[in-house]
Amino acid sequence: MRIEQVPAYELVLTQDIPDIHSKGYLLKHKKSGARVMLLENDDDNKVFNIAFRTPPADSTGVAHILEHSVLCGSQKYPLKDPFVELVKGSLNTFLNAMTYPDKTMYPVASCNEQDFKNLMHVYLDAVFFPNIYEKEEIFRQEGWHYELEEEDGPLKLNGVVYNEMKGAFSSPEDVLEREIFNSLFPDTPYGVEAGGDPKHIPELKYSDFLSFHSRYYHPANSYIYLYGDMDMEERLNWLDKEYLSQYDKIPVPSEIPLQKPFEKVRELEMEYSITESEPEEENSYLSYNVVVGDSLDVETCTAFEVLDYTLLSAPGAPLKQALLDAGIGKDIMGSYEDGIYQPFFSIVAKNANPQDKEKFVSLIQTTLKEIAENGVDQKAIAAGINYMEFRFREADFSSFPKGLMYGIDVFDSWLYDDSKPFDHVMRLAVFEKLKEKANTGYFEELIEKYLLTNTHASIVVVNPKRGLAVQEDRELEEKLAAYKASLSQEEIQRLVEDTRHLKAYQDEPETEEALRTIPLLKRSDIGKEAAKLYNTEKKVGDTLVLHHNLYTNGIGYLDLLFDLKQVPEHLIPYLGILKSVLGYVDTAHYKYGELFNEINARSGGITFGIQVFGDAQDNSRTIHVMGVRAKALYQDIPFVFGMIKEIIGTSCFDDEKRLYEILAKMKSRLQMSLAAAGHSTAVMRALSYFSENSNFQEKIAGIEFYKFIDEIEKKFQERKEELISSLKELMLYVFRPENLVVSYTADDKGYEELEKQVEKLKEKLYTCAVEMGEEKPKFTVRNEGFKTSGQVQYVAAAGNFKEAGYTYTGALRILKVMLSYEYLWMNIRVKGGAYGCMSSFRRNGDGFLVSYRDPNLTKTLEVFKKTGDFIRSFEADEREMTKYIIGTISETDTPLTPSAKGSMSLNAWFSNITEEDLQKERREILEAQPEDIRSLAGIVDAMMEQNRICVIGSEEKLEQEKKVFGEVRHLL
Repeated sequence: MRIEQVPAYELVLTQDIPDIHSKGYLLKHKKSGARVMLLENDDDNKVFNIAFRTPPADSTGVAHILEHSVLCGSQKYPLKDPFVELVKGSLNTFLNAMTYPDKTMYPVASCNEQDFKNLMHVYLDAVFFPNIYEKEEIFRQEGWHYELEEEDGPLKLNGVVYNEMKGAFSSPEDVLEREIFNSLFPDTPYGVEAGGDPKHIPELKYSDFLSFHSRYYHPANSYIYLYGDMDMEERLNWLDKEYLSQYDKIPVPSEIPLQKPFEKVRELEMEYSITESEPEEENSYLSYNVVVGDSLDVETCTAFEVLDYTLLSAPGAPLKQALLDAGIGKDIMGSYEDGIYQPFFSIVAKNANPQDKEKFVSLIQTTLKEIAENGVDQKAIAAGINYMEFRFREADFSSFPKGLMYGIDVFDSWLYDDSKPFDHVMRLAVFEKLKEKANTGYFEELIEKYLLTNTHASIVVVNPKRGLAVQEDRELEEKLAAYKASLSQEEIQRLVEDTRHLKAYQDEPETEEALRTIPLLKRSDIGKEAAKLYNTEKKVGDTLVLHHNLYTNGIGYLDLLFDLKQVPEHLIPYLGILKSVLGYVDTAHYKYGELFNEINARSGGITFGIQVFGDAQDNSRTIHVMGVRAKALYQDIPFVFGMIKEIIGTSCFDDEKRLYEILAKMKSRLQMSLAAAGHSTAVMRALSYFSENSNFQEKIAGIEFYKFIDEIEKKFQERKEELISSLKELMLYVFRPENLVVSYTADDKGYEELEKQVEKLKEKLYTCAVEMGEEKPKFTVRNEGFKTSGQVQYVAAAGNFKEAGYTYTGALRILKVMLSYEYLWMNIRVKGGAYGCMSSFRRNGDGFLVSYRDPNLTKTLEVFKKTGDFIRSFEADEREMTKYIIGTISETDTPLTPSAKGSMSLNAWFSNITEEDLQKERREILEAQPEDIRSLAGIVDAMMEQNRICVIGSEEKLEQEKKVFGEVRHLL
């Protein structure tokens, strides 16, 4: 980048950043005062982000509602939802917006240069010139509004953010997290809820909403980020010409103040809602929370990530173990919360008793004092540093572009100090410094300074209360009824008219003129070649090895997959326990804490898990495997195999105390995940009524598994012998040489050592005789409703179209995009007020429709049933069809890391999918016409006619509408 080529900007700082293979520039736009960061490198997955400091003054959620609303039309793109049009018709690799406690971000990414430019244009117009000033309907739809469909009907509250936050506030973990956050920073913007508290969201006035935008959405308060391989000068000059030059620099007071430290620790208690079936005893959360410096001190921030690992997160970590041994809570969770100006360290005991609060705090202090005096475990420190350094160097963020993640990381310093923009992406020197300081008392001093003698802390206790959510719902109904009773007839009529007006606005189709403002690529811009598979089949004796020959920068990605076909039906639920026990109990040569640290000190970790595969060609064939996944530098692969042999060959299952700790933690984490990811829970359950794969998953990870774990945990003394013998028996069924398939992602150099290590491993596997498991699962369509203490629903309807004689086609991937961002989006999100809606159609015929944080239930099921009618009436011209095709290809063409390419190839092999299948699917997508979409109506009709539903939702709603279910019961 040459500064003389961008005269509208002044160069503030340049920095070589070898840690992320980039050259960094910090610029200031002279006229508007906009801050601009460039990270120049050869990554073709280009990222743009514009962010604003948006400190909230109250809990009305104004920053969050604004984040939703500015993407609902702008000056140059006057559609009601250009965001959705982009999702449907862009090759983006990321497209979203995020609200944080002190900032709001609008990031996009794409590998296609023209597409990237288009995305930048739409997003910049959205944030600077949104339609919110002309269309109050946007605020009412995305934020909140009174809903009165007829004069005699009940008055309700609705709105996308309102329902989203009702869902967020239903989780006890979210309640605790919010109260911790607010308790530590009562005098700053962190002392309120940036996302919005449902009790306070209806206090937000339209005029205050607009003034928040005019105050903070100015270039002088903006942080603009460009990352990747692009013509930076061209982008900067375009940015100046199109947007920034229209503004003059103004003062925007948005600095985040530091909270003044407390003179003494703050204490507070809160309540969260549970259902009638959940216990009040041993169901509280105890937390001890301490503010740790500020995020500009990168060394201290990184050191506390290591301390989090060392003290709390690792199995056997001393602080966690002391609390568990004392019986304070059944699950101990810790976190070092960064991404804000003043990070904090939290220690949480879940499933605890409130009367143990003093003991909880005292034991934390005593244990930390002993560690500070006697020294932190050096092996644990080394493991923590290596684990974090390995992840930083690997830069594998799954499907998220690494440029996006770096662009989020830089805000940990840039937002609070313009002179320190790159500090959090320059970490390698910090890791080296921490290694040098590890044995000098440095970590012990941090414990003393921040965790022992620091009064900027809080003790937050959250206790259960039966029926609290139902009580609050009724209080809201009464409040709304009283408000309606206070209105005149004219005011009531106006509310009815406002409700009709909003629905008419939502129903009004986009004009052709508005639709054509959204820039669109051509079909010819899309590559015709499908993804390549990297499966070279080799043999080590009679064991298949799949070598995914890819350059991995010296890291080997290993998967050992053991077929579970021999496991008897009665042992299948124990597989869900076994995968969580292996690597977390003692072995012949290591205590479990030592084992974990030994592994992480020399590798990127070893994990055990279960995968299921459906045969794309044969719907009746399923494969279930226990997978051992590991990653390490090539030279450490022999070490990894050695540790795997240690775990498989010598794990001790007889430590009853340790087994109970693992069970209690599993139960605790399932309680959190089943309700929090209610859409996934409901989908898996509905699919389990008929799908062998989902039925299996339900038994090892779903509601059925939770019931199994709950029973064993409650009756541990009666069931422990059976548990131990079942785990030992499972080892004999699973870890056998004839069950093994090896998958390895590395180049030829990395492969050299592999075959020898596989041979040695096979010698240690079990060969004793076992009886084959032959039983098949029995299917029952239950159509269940599961009651929770939450205030929203997750509504799922599932089916299998191959059962009805239909076949899979690539056009179904287009249908998924169409439904998710057209029919379901309009009817469930926009009109219904749900936060989200999804659909899927798999190669094996399994499919589903589901809503997320949904205020409705039967209304949503009615929308699902009418999906086929929408598909039958589908019409599209060439431009509209191209848009859907591009959006579909965007989902299939996500850039993949070497590790992800290896995993994709492995999944294809097990699922019996060839490159020819992928090419056929791509051709069916690229060549699709409207009639191909209309022909899919029967598929969805067939799925809906099979009438397989599951709903996770509020007690009151499920009771009101229980006629749609076969049975209704409590989730937990």
